[in-house]
Amino acid sequence: MNGADSGRSAVAHARRIVVKVGSSSLTTADGRLDTAHLDALVEAVAARRADGTQLVLVSSGAIAAGLAPLGLRRRPRDLATQQAAASVGQMLLVERYAASFARYGLTVGQVLLTGEDIIRRVHYRNAKRTFERLLDLGVVPVVNENDAVTTDEIRFGDNDRLAALVAHLLHADALVLLSDVDGLYDGDPRRPGARLVGTVHGEADLAGVTAGGTGSAGVGTGGMASKVGAALVATAAGVHVVLTSADNAAAALSGDEVGTWFTPTGRRLPTRLLWLRYASTPRGRLLLDDGAVEAVVGRRMSLLAAGVTGVDGEFVAGDPVDLCDLAGGPVARGLVAYDAAELPPLLGRSSGELGQRYRRELVHRDDLVLL
Repeated sequence: MNGADSGRSAVAHARRIVVKVGSSSLTTADGRLDTAHLDALVEAVAARRADGTQLVLVSSGAIAAGLAPLGLRRRPRDLATQQAAASVGQMLLVERYAASFARYGLTVGQVLLTGEDIIRRVHYRNAKRTFERLLDLGVVPVVNENDAVTTDEIRFGDNDRLAALVAHLLHADALVLLSDVDGLYDGDPRRPGARLVGTVHGEADLAGVTAGGTGSAGVGTGGMASKVGAALVATAAGVHVVLTSADNAAAALSGDEVGTWFTPTGRRLPTRLLWLRYASTPRGRLLLDDGAVEAVVGRRMSLLAAGVTGVDGEFVAGDPVDLCDLAGGPVARGLVAYDAAELPPLLGRSSGELGQRYRRELVHRDDLVLL
């Protein structure tokens, strides 16, 4: 069995799968909800659900579904109107999902998330507990970003990233990303000569690949680049990823040779480090000398004040900060043990030169992830 066959088999035998579908696959050109496409997707999900697989559906489409009822011809650019459209459209979207899944005797549960539900650890644990109980009860969770209340500061940006984080959160075996493009191509698939990339083993395989063919950019927000980014986030934690079109949903869920398969490249991070690396927003940064970079990155040690040459930003103890080399490039992210105002007198000084109160690490290695 070759690597690709092994990966497809892993998807075919997965016991927990996150499926993400984009706006362009669920709406018509004028912004209305495409019930035929939605029903076809539900049929594919329900068929896989019938064999006992637990499935979570991350669905875009709330804003798009709200355009026609509000008399809007295109996706609004201002946040307030987007939130209004999401408020109207989310009801229509979930109502339709509930009716469609009911044909197969399945119950759906709506889960709306904001960035804070991932960034804040208490919210994160609560979200995980809710998902687990819904799945135990045989419910199909339908997930979306809570666009009606989300602001730019706490939004995920697109549901591809949200789906990857949900796959992490739930320790899913596989993530299936569905759009209106049947896979990743080495160029714009609308142009002659573009070839489908069947397997991606890591970022090196993406050299020279342009994320062309973004689909219906006027409706959705993701595009191919965000899907590739989401796939890399998921595979870094050991999750198998298939990227293909919504028309191929049933085949992808069956482990057939469709779309692009992204192989796992790493191991699952502890939940606390997951949100730190992929969902936290750094509140500032610390500049490290070469010795400190080697200690943190090369030897996986805690960061001490002696190796820090500068501090930037306003943060308090416990906030995430980026650890940067002398050129300003981030090499790690961690939870800082001091307020920004406390740090300047400590920088460059050894632990022996500091009072007892300031001898602890600036960032402990258990609270640090490499970038």
